[in-house]
Amino acid sequence: MSLRRRLLIYLLICAPLVWVGAAWVSSSRARTEVNELFDTEMIRLSLQMQATLMGLDRAKSSATPLVLSPETDLEDLAIAVWDHQGKVLLTDREGTQLPLLVDAVGFVEMSLQNEPWRVYYLQAPKREWLVAAGQKIKERDELVWGLVESQLLPWLLTLPVLLLAMAWAVRRALSPVRALTLELQQRTADDLHAIPSERAPAEIRPLLQAMNGLFGRIDATLARERRFTADAAHEFRTPLAVLSAQWEVLQGARTESERAQAAGKMSAGMQRMTRLVDQLLRLSRLEATDGLTRAEPLDWRVLAEHSMSDTLALAERRQIDLACEWPPELQTPPDWQGDGQLFAVLLRNLLDNAVRYAPEGSTVTLRLTPTSLLVDNAGEPLPAEQLQRLGERFYRPEGQTELGSGLGVSIAQRIAVLHGLVLTYHSRADGSGVVAELTLP
Repeated sequence: MSLRRRLLIYLLICAPLVWVGAAWVSSSRARTEVNELFDTEMIRLSLQMQATLMGLDRAKSSATPLVLSPETDLEDLAIAVWDHQGKVLLTDREGTQLPLLVDAVGFVEMSLQNEPWRVYYLQAPKREWLVAAGQKIKERDELVWGLVESQLLPWLLTLPVLLLAMAWAVRRALSPVRALTLELQQRTADDLHAIPSERAPAEIRPLLQAMNGLFGRIDATLARERRFTADAAHEFRTPLAVLSAQWEVLQGARTESERAQAAGKMSAGMQRMTRLVDQLLRLSRLEATDGLTRAEPLDWRVLAEHSMSDTLALAERRQIDLACEWPPELQTPPDWQGDGQLFAVLLRNLLDNAVRYAPEGSTVTLRLTPTSLLVDNAGEPLPAEQLQRLGERFYRPEGQTELGSGLGVSIAQRIAVLHGLVLTYHSRADGSGVVAELTLP
């Protein structure tokens, strides 16, 4: 069911209910006003009759009862007067139905000839006579319903106009939704620009803001995928060409030594290709991650042991000693929380880079302080320009002999960002070597 049809159904159900409630309130209010009006008239009539009786000669007035002629009957009211002995002194045609209640004072509701009446009794100062003024409640009800009908009739006559007005109002109110639908239908698959929400109604503004946020996330995801595709195409071109050339050399080798040399180069090329694919996939997954899925206290001993074990084979091949320094006594390593698996990848990349580019026979040290983590080697200090470019994708300083893809530092930096940390590179205090330092901002 469409939103417009649903709103119209709700309005068609609610409008009659509101009318019924309004009619009930109106009739109650009208009944109150009518009762006040006629009660006031009955009181005024009784007081006027009492004043008239005070001016009459009691001897004459007590001879025979006075019956008012039909021409002098009061419209919608009945009147009767009795003396202290209960004798009728004055009455009209309807007043003959009024009963004598000697002790009655004020308004009394009763049933006369199966019809409800409202009667007002007024005692004389010395109880020498009793005046009663009454009226049928039916006459009051007729007046009340006449007033209510005069109000309901225009409502019923204007109902078709009201329905058309409501239908137009609903259609007009939902026009921004139709405009949004039309705009989205006309968009192409790559059109992810934000929808303006400043002039949108307040009810759909949160929806537009959520959609714009979704468009932004999709655009960022597509940008990452395009960048990954471009990076992969750029980086795979050279290794594939080299592997193709090495395969041709291997096929054309005539001696065993030439074949062994070509096979070694091809094996090294395959290792470089494998490492490149692994690093690219890992970096792509990290960039698609907006935040950590879990955060727990880091076990530094386990992390150091695993990362150094993973780097041990490369260190032995290059005759590099691995060392780990803990904080002095009464001090602890950094009290950081994060994803242990991601942090292990970060430490492994830092140690791998330090071992690959350290001079053979030197030492690479993993140092923990109460506020930071450092990995340093004893290699040649890097120029300021190269230090600033560390972290760029596929950037490798010239003159490198070790296999690499230039993505290790990028991966480490992304993991540091996910943990709210800062990864910087600088020289040692004496100006030698390269230090990778991980700290809080």
